[in-house]
Amino acid sequence: MIFRRALQRELAQTAAAVFVALFAILISTVLIRLLGQAAGGSVPADAVAALIGFGALAQMPTVLTLTLFIAILVSLSRSYRDSEMVVWFAAGVPLTSWIRPVLIFALPLVLVIGAGALYLSPWAQQKSGEYRARLDSRDDTQRVAPGVFRESSSAQRVFFVEVGAGEDGRVRNVFVSEQTRSGGLVVIVSSEGFLRSDGEGRRYVVLENGRRYDGTPGTPAFRVMEFGRYEVQLEQKQVTSQLARTRAQPTALLLAQQDKRSLGELVGRIGVPVVALLLALLAIPLSFVNPRAGRTNNMLIALLVYLLYSNAISVFQSWVTQGRVGFVPGLLLPHLVVLGALGLLFYTRLAVSPFWRRRT
Repeated sequence: MIFRRALQRELAQTAAAVFVALFAILISTVLIRLLGQAAGGSVPADAVAALIGFGALAQMPTVLTLTLFIAILVSLSRSYRDSEMVVWFAAGVPLTSWIRPVLIFALPLVLVIGAGALYLSPWAQQKSGEYRARLDSRDDTQRVAPGVFRESSSAQRVFFVEVGAGEDGRVRNVFVSEQTRSGGLVVIVSSEGFLRSDGEGRRYVVLENGRRYDGTPGTPAFRVMEFGRYEVQLEQKQVTSQLARTRAQPTALLLAQQDKRSLGELVGRIGVPVVALLLALLAIPLSFVNPRAGRTNNMLIALLVYLLYSNAISVFQSWVTQGRVGFVPGLLLPHLVVLGALGLLFYTRLAVSPFWRRRT
């Protein structure tokens, strides 16, 4: 009982610390990528927080899997380094006795990881895609930011507003540059502008006291027109109902479709909790550390094992999608290989003299 309580407490504390560190890295990575997109104008600044939330939820199963693997590995490695493991072995506690407390700690997390991979992550991917579609469907007036040059959704127009809309709804010092289909250039500058809607819901941009320049770059043929009021109707965009990506489709829909792409995605989703469970067990023999040798060798090996395992799942998922491997072999083969490696590692740590070292 002392052995189990001490291990459970240390695993919980280590897992909490690892999760905070990994989650901070995840948020920082997503934030940097979205801030770059926001600076380029492809993502509005007010949408960054929502997209960060969707991105974090989509990657949560991976973060929890790494948290579980690293927490067990670090906790047991510390026992080896501090010679606690020698004490437990001398007290008659074999290496296999660590399996039960590790499973008691890991199984609740594995269930959470499975629910995240099968339901939460696809939902987050779907909502993120729908949110981006709504952002792309906004008209150009909703993309205006004072003091920033912005490109329209069609990439044919660049506009700039020096002073944003005040209480009267008017903007000041408006600049619009538009490339025509014939290769010409239209530049419009005005001192003021505002939006208006008619009784049928159509929206118009109204510019006042400005000039319009029409011509072809590189030639002197330009036409200048002064106006007191310039009115343009805005095109009303509709939210496009595109077919959701396979990664964003619900698991129940993938099971109902049964096509190659859906089966390949199922291989990846079902494999996530299995990977978490097998990695938790692999951490027990991989945590071995010789106190007199280097302390990072097992961590490097564990990192290599994780990369190989996750890449193998991706490869088999791609093969199932391409029809090169059936669904059942693609789902089972990588896990069976790791399960065999797990048994071999336990045998290596438990056997006094492994069969490959015996002399005849």
